Amino acid sequence: MYDGLTRPDRLWAADEVLARPGPVPSSAGVYGWYFDEAPCPALPVGRLLYVGIAPRRMATRVSSQNLRKRVRYHFRGNAYGSTLRLSLGCLLGLELRRVGSGKRMTFAETGEAVLSEWMAEHARVCWVEHPQPWTLESELIGRLDLPLNLDQNGHNSFHQRLTQLRADARERARSLPATS
Repeated sequence: MYDGLTRPDRLWAADEVLARPGPVPSSAGVYGWYFDEAPCPALPVGRLLYVGIAPRRMATRVSSQNLRKRVRYHFRGNAYGSTLRLSLGCLLGLELRRVGSGKRMTFAETGEAVLSEWMAEHARVCWVEHPQPWTLESELIGRLDLPLNLDQNGHNSFHQRLTQLRADARERARSLPATS
């Protein structure tokens, strides 16, 4: 089961994933992210750095997300809805800002565009279908070195650094006026 993520037959680029109808299935599963350029010098290139799931299992229900929606969102969404985008943007030194009413934080329009462009150039994704992806995600995070995952990953040597970087970015954003 891991091989589809740790030794994938194929990695997919943003333009392929965002094409209609696209290769990503609209089913449950786990997706993995690789980068041909590291978002910071402390991270390796060419190996699995992050896994995510769709749908998410919550306390009272399962989300309505699927692999297709989630992977596409990571490529073109914003940091408020994607912990991967939040981590990458912070590592790349983009400025996190409060937007709209001030409750949401993103890299604002310009920063999100820069991040989407960087991901289109350097990020590649693969996936495996799985009926209960949260079980496989926990197993992967427990067994693999996945420095961009924070949840369930306090044992990772990069965890504290990334957690602090994100906290510092949020603190700075709170001190700035909200943007539209």
